[in-house]
Amino acid sequence: MSDEKAARLDAIRAAKATEQTPAPAPSQTPTPANSGEKAARLDATRAAKVAAPAPIRAAAVPADYDLDSLPAMPFHTLLLSLIAVGVGVFAAVVALPTWLPGLSSSLLGGEPKAYWYISRSSAMVAYGLLWLSMVFGLLMTSRVARAWPGGPVTFDLHQHASLLGLAFALFHALILMGDAYIQANLRQVLIPFAYEGYNPVWVGLGQVGFYIMVIVGMSFYLKGQIGRTAWKFIHFLSFVMFALALVHGIWSGTDSGLPWIKAFYWFSGGSVIFLTVFRILVTFSRRRRQVSANGSDARQLQSAK
Repeated sequence: MSDEKAARLDAIRAAKATEQTPAPAPSQTPTPANSGEKAARLDATRAAKVAAPAPIRAAAVPADYDLDSLPAMPFHTLLLSLIAVGVGVFAAVVALPTWLPGLSSSLLGGEPKAYWYISRSSAMVAYGLLWLSMVFGLLMTSRVARAWPGGPVTFDLHQHASLLGLAFALFHALILMGDAYIQANLRQVLIPFAYEGYNPVWVGLGQVGFYIMVIVGMSFYLKGQIGRTAWKFIHFLSFVMFALALVHGIWSGTDSGLPWIKAFYWFSGGSVIFLTVFRILVTFSRRRRQVSANGSDARQLQSAK
């Protein structure tokens, strides 16, 4: 048994022993024996408090928590993810068809659709992650998010969804270089409106949205350098980015006519609009209460004078 446990056990025994002795009535004059008994009980209580471990309290998140102190996805993790995307695209477009001629004839002969299917599936994943990032960002300061899963957790989900969406969006764009119908090269994929084939306007708007996504994603790592005001302005561009991604998916996606795709576009766009309006109303209501409270304090101070 350790010294700490032994001391705690002795303190508990001493407290129990003193509790078994009846205390003198209030009207009685304490005797020297009674005084010694009270002193022993006081010493036992103090020893028990010292030996007992301090209670563990859950860390509460203040209402105005600072996002600067919250953890961010390490930059090297994001960099490795983007490198993995580039390696994966190179393997799918160049290496695998060269090493496996059967796969090459399957992907490039007749009506090749494998690259298109991969691009469309990665596009839906990227759009879904972008939508989740918008939802978590709009809920971040609400009471619901503070109750569950918590402000810092909501911020982490917002950030990770945004950065993972960026990786899938890059894969969605680069994998199109393997599609024989699109016939896009690297310059046409990376430069907005440089592609003149399939739906060039809507493809170009999607490319603009991708670069806004890059700017917003990199702002997570540059907030300390650019300042909070500039960081907020950059994050307001998220609404433009989401709108461009939505119209890009609707008008350039060949599967936009499917019922479940159409329902997802309606639901995601409608939910972002609803949460945006809700956050604006909550912000105005909070500012109005602050102004009212400040006015009430000023009137009380004036009346006190």
